[in-house]
Amino acid sequence: MKKVLAIILGGGAGTRLYPLTKLRAKPAVPLAGKYRLIDIPVSNCINAEILKIYVLTQFNSASLNRHLTRTYNFTGFHDGFVEVLAAQQTTENPSWFQGTADAVRQYLWLFEEWDADEYLILSGDHLYRMDYSDFVRRHRETGADITLSVVPIDEKRASSFGLMKIDDSGRIVDFSEKPKGDELKQMQVDTSILGLNPEQAKDSPYIASMGIYVFNKKALTDLLTNNPEQTDFGKEIIPGAAKDYNLQAYLFKGYWEDIGTIEAFYEANLALNRQPRPRFSFYNEKSPIYTRARNLPPTKVLNCNITESMISEGCMIKDCRIHNSVLGIRSRIETDCVVEDSLLMGADYYESLDTRQSLVDEGKIPVGIGKGSTIRRAIIDKNARIGQNVTIVNKENIEESNREDDGFYIRNGIVVVCKNAVIPDGTVI
Repeated sequence: MKKVLAIILGGGAGTRLYPLTKLRAKPAVPLAGKYRLIDIPVSNCINAEILKIYVLTQFNSASLNRHLTRTYNFTGFHDGFVEVLAAQQTTENPSWFQGTADAVRQYLWLFEEWDADEYLILSGDHLYRMDYSDFVRRHRETGADITLSVVPIDEKRASSFGLMKIDDSGRIVDFSEKPKGDELKQMQVDTSILGLNPEQAKDSPYIASMGIYVFNKKALTDLLTNNPEQTDFGKEIIPGAAKDYNLQAYLFKGYWEDIGTIEAFYEANLALNRQPRPRFSFYNEKSPIYTRARNLPPTKVLNCNITESMISEGCMIKDCRIHNSVLGIRSRIETDCVVEDSLLMGADYYESLDTRQSLVDEGKIPVGIGKGSTIRRAIIDKNARIGQNVTIVNKENIEESNREDDGFYIRNGIVVVCKNAVIPDGTVI
């Protein structure tokens, strides 16, 4: 895998994940209490021994850059690296990234300096565990110019995806974006060609792109150079290449979830609590997910009732009830609180007992969840200050609401409290 260069697309402004992306790039959004979204593709690369990794982004990249710099420090005995490439204006490219393909095009001069045979193009907002070395081997064995990683889809979900059609050799011959009716029927394929057994092939007769690609170096260079008006891989570059290039499909049969929306992000985090086997697990010694080592103290739990939840390190929780929730690092929950079906991202720092008491004496609110508060079906971003006797339950069952001045949004019925927000004592949401 030394001849493979990985390029992770950090995405645009992350509007679908707003307000979690208000102060950070999408790949820097916290995940599962202690990780960040970017840790998923980077860890998959490291586990596959692909150690030359670029991350392309153009919005709020400071925290992402800091996380990658502090987390992925490879030794000086090889040329491995994880590096952020932010959008920049030059005389040749006076505008920002216009799309996924345009982002790669603007840095093509840098990628070509490496002795790489293939470019592995990845997305920064998916949750899955994949051995990319198998993906690349399939690409090489089939003599493909481009290989797309695809997932099998049943008919119920098929019309929500961009679908592909393959011939008997696994070569992609047609594309259709979210087809319906007769057009959908025409996109059925025999997925047993890609490795499903007959029963699985019958249940899932469609294939959808994961937004993960392997390009031969020459194919990518030619496509980006000869089609300067095309700015997106999935919608323009790859469909346009089907006629003249050998496009192959690689079937991925494991768990994969696009967590680019608030609802999908929320559901994927809470799904980690499912018993006895969550669909995605961080407990895998052979393929670990890496993140920054923070050297935090153990979590302290005092007289609490905690069920079906994940508690990160460095938390302090006392006399409260927590059910089906994920608590991030340094979470602080005071007495008589109830937290259910919620994701708390924790805090970037501790406040000492003296500091917390002085804030209370001044009528201010310490970081964390104050006494007597109830939180249900919510995402509480980092460093939020929730006062005493606050109720966050979406009492009126509102689906969408923008209350930035009050420190929160509602997305798909999920209350999202912004980073650094202050919710006063007694507030009812």
